[in-house]
Amino acid sequence: MSISIFNGLAPLAGDYDLFIFDLWGVVHNGETTYPGAAACLERLRQRGARVVLLSNAPRPSASVAEHLGELGVEGRLYDWLLTSGEATANAMAAMDPQPAYFHLGPERSRPTLDACGGREVALEDAEMILCTGLFDDDTDRAEDYADLLGAAAQRGLPMICANPDMVVVRGSQMVQCAGAVAAFYESLGGPVQRYGKPFPQIFDHLFAENPEIPRDRAVMVGDALATDIQGARRAGIDAIWIAGGIHASDLGLGADGTMDPEKANSLAEAAGEQPRAILPWLQW
Repeated sequence: MSISIFNGLAPLAGDYDLFIFDLWGVVHNGETTYPGAAACLERLRQRGARVVLLSNAPRPSASVAEHLGELGVEGRLYDWLLTSGEATANAMAAMDPQPAYFHLGPERSRPTLDACGGREVALEDAEMILCTGLFDDDTDRAEDYADLLGAAAQRGLPMICANPDMVVVRGSQMVQCAGAVAAFYESLGGPVQRYGKPFPQIFDHLFAENPEIPRDRAVMVGDALATDIQGARRAGIDAIWIAGGIHASDLGLGADGTMDPEKANSLAEAAGEQPRAILPWLQW
């Protein structure tokens, strides 16, 4: 296996009609938009391509769109935005009867809780755990919740994970996400249901909204092998791997965009993935 390395998206743009972009690690780092990312989206829109943003953010799509606007990514640059938080809220809101849940995550996830319906209760009264992340992802680690989650696992309390990502780059810091909590809970014997990438359901929903575009004319552009690239493979579409996200150090990415091809191929092969191409960053 040998992954083709390109400096920008332009040489590949004509091969697809639908471009599906991850957000964190591709378009922005949670604090600022990456140089060239917004301009790349604009070039695709000018060419008539369909642009969809698919994020594992544990928040409703409207909340993420508002944040994108603050970062300078205007709504005109994409056709649709779908988040794992939205998929989670839709699934929970459809439950009958509505569940009593314990929320494990930061207070900023309140819009997701409002969209989920049900009742937020103390852990001892809960029928399930809704995990949107860590209480404080600046300081906490999943293992810090060993006592809390151990007791819940002994009860067989199901956990719904609203963000399958294990980690994300925020600014220059790597922080754990809800996926890390879910993985730790599973290690304690607790059952987990995840919504978002890499699971096919969220891709199926996306293609149901774009039925005129065949999957061989669609591509996923993301930085995470375990979610973006694996999700593309499981959905039956191509993948373009962005080196400047969570795997930047592993890939030996330099400030000038150079990277180690052997490291790229070894890392992808170890993960069982074969993206079509790799770019240093999202740029035209």
